[in-house]
Amino acid sequence: MRIRVRHETAYAYSKPARRLSQRLRLTPRGHAGQHVIDWHVGVDLDCALAATEDAFGNLVHRLETPGPVGAVTLVAEGTVELADTLGVVRGAPERFPAELFLRASPLAKADAAISEFAAEFARGRRDRLDRLHALMAAINARMAFDAEATHVATSAPEAFALRRGVCQDFAHVFIAAARLLDAPARYVAGYYLRADGVEEPAGHAWAEAYVEDLGWVGFDATHGVCPGERHVRVAVGLDYLDAAPVRGVREGGGEETLGVALTVADAAAAAQQ
Repeated sequence: MRIRVRHETAYAYSKPARRLSQRLRLTPRGHAGQHVIDWHVGVDLDCALAATEDAFGNLVHRLETPGPVGAVTLVAEGTVELADTLGVVRGAPERFPAELFLRASPLAKADAAISEFAAEFARGRRDRLDRLHALMAAINARMAFDAEATHVATSAPEAFALRRGVCQDFAHVFIAAARLLDAPARYVAGYYLRADGVEEPAGHAWAEAYVEDLGWVGFDATHGVCPGERHVRVAVGLDYLDAAPVRGVREGGGEETLGVALTVADAAAAAQQ
């Protein structure tokens, strides 16, 4: 399947910022099952975007510009061809051994409640893949999707206690629990084409866990499925903080207003319209 993505992020400041520095993780890489046909990241400021990689092998654009900046709009757009690999990720750059992803991280840490929850999946199941599939299904059944319940700094224990959140929260809970089961797990940021045609209000997130003899396998607890030909994989990290689409700092600027416009569409269907 070919998927066309257009992701626009607009910032406006109540007072002009004196300096702006941002890191944009908005560009997918190719690997087995994911071929990037075309992709472009642009900004409406008179400045250059420097392309680089971060420690995890994610493609990053650096935006550095002096002020005054009253507003800035970032656009990532392109087409990706996807094939269903049953969630198995092969051919992606791996900068660290899988064991690094057993490390606790700020947003994907576990508390007593998640520890007790994870212990249920250590009993009676010897196969790691089976445990992880059961964990994904249990999180999907336990938690409700609620865009108003959490925010980008919500941790896994907080979302787990609420029993609700967005895809970021589902992924963090899965990661925290999987690590307790001695399964290296990491956060994945990307895009998702919904089968019902409803457009997502923001990018998507899921998790990957390392399974012996298979390698990294994706688990989308929000939808209760392993990622397939509807998931565009963009960036990975220990949690959201490592893979956020846009992160940065500014000097001044007063109050910030954020607007996001995202279109994820079947490229073939769009071409026929």
